[in-house]
Amino acid sequence: MAAATNVIDDTLPSLPKDVRPPITSYSPSMWGDTFTSFSSDDKVQEEYAQAIKELKEEARRMVLAEGSKADKLILIDTIERLGLGYQFEQEIEDQLRENFKFQSEDKDQNDCDLFTTALQFRLLRQHRCFVSCDVFNKFKGEDNKFEETLSSDAKGLLSLYEAANRALEQPLHRGVPRVEARYYISFYEMDESKNKILLKLAKLDFNYLQNLYKKELHDLSRWWKELDLISKLPYVRDRMVESYFWGMAFHFQPQYSYVRIAIGKILPMLTVMDDTYDNYATLEEADLFTEILERWDINEIDRLPDYMKIIYRFILNLYEDYEIEATKQGKLFAVPYAKRTLKQVAKAYNQHMHWFMGGQMPTYEEYIVNTVVTSCIYVILLGIIPGIKSASKETIDWLMTEPKALVASTRVCRYADDVGSDEREGKGGTMPTAVDCYVKQYGASKEEAVDKFNELFEDAWKDLNTEWSTKTHLRT
Repeated sequence: MAAATNVIDDTLPSLPKDVRPPITSYSPSMWGDTFTSFSSDDKVQEEYAQAIKELKEEARRMVLAEGSKADKLILIDTIERLGLGYQFEQEIEDQLRENFKFQSEDKDQNDCDLFTTALQFRLLRQHRCFVSCDVFNKFKGEDNKFEETLSSDAKGLLSLYEAANRALEQPLHRGVPRVEARYYISFYEMDESKNKILLKLAKLDFNYLQNLYKKELHDLSRWWKELDLISKLPYVRDRMVESYFWGMAFHFQPQYSYVRIAIGKILPMLTVMDDTYDNYATLEEADLFTEILERWDINEIDRLPDYMKIIYRFILNLYEDYEIEATKQGKLFAVPYAKRTLKQVAKAYNQHMHWFMGGQMPTYEEYIVNTVVTSCIYVILLGIIPGIKSASKETIDWLMTEPKALVASTRVCRYADDVGSDEREGKGGTMPTAVDCYVKQYGASKEEAVDKFNELFEDAWKDLNTEWSTKTHLRT
């Protein structure tokens, strides 16, 4: 991972080294003791697991049974949208690969309607089988536009929208899998042609995983409460539950408990750091903290002010636990990389603070480079390595080359966040945002800048989709 332009510009006139930034007040967590008081019922989970096991076998027979192409595709799509795809990964993969293999030889290919063609196109691409857009040519006239007769084919057109990643409200691949599954379960329940076995399995699976998440949140909440950082550092946002939600969105499957919990700890740590740099520390304190974190030595702690000692000890303890787990999982090689990426984030936070407190407006390019680091994706990815069985030293070496997929994912996050945070961060007129930098550098209006960022956001998604569908080593 290349370092951001983190060299502090000391030519700025008389930076206020001992002045704190304007302190922002945050509302307390809306969750209270919701999860600390949760009591897990192991018997209920065992009953769910047994019922799931029995229904899963029935569903597997459906997947493997003979049937028409349309019926098979609809079944696979239904299973995946109900959130059950992870239960039948190999079976679905085999079915779709066979479909892809014989697609060009399919004598009935030209007889497929728009719905089936679009559904096949989307499913194959979702599973990394590149299918040319030429499959839709048969629905176009001589002017290369879709035939007007298709305007009455609502089902086919919606399938086409999904295939083009332009669903009416939320493209499937941009949603949170468990949230999308919950929506679809409610929708599917009203479908007169629903498969009752799949619907029952989906509900059991959803409830089983939800209980698992509650148990993990219970453990995390107790850990967070025992740390008591919110009372010790009252300027910090209390966003532990929201952080766990990111982890659940990242890897919802039951075997990734470590990943979810790790993200549930990493993101609050990053929030503490971010809020300290942005919302409380003086420049002098921030420079000192950045320097001491770079040294990564508990013997340096007494050089810090009291409130920063709490943060420094919190970070070192968290990474000590990380090192223990990495050792257990045979992934000790990840530790130096994990520490290095966190140090780079601290430097990037410090750079942003100097821009803010010094009243300096960086160039748009400087700001974007810095915010790619503060997106924290490297810290997160390195932080979950012990929970990913397939992760190796080669995986990390690949990540450090800044692959296009990773850069695209950081930009997806950054452009969306920059547009969303512009109004919030720019209210005072002094906090530089990416939109402000773009407006100043290119003489654009605020509206033009926002339109540009939305365009860049879509381009980043296209890059990410392309990399995902063509690079086999992107799987975990």
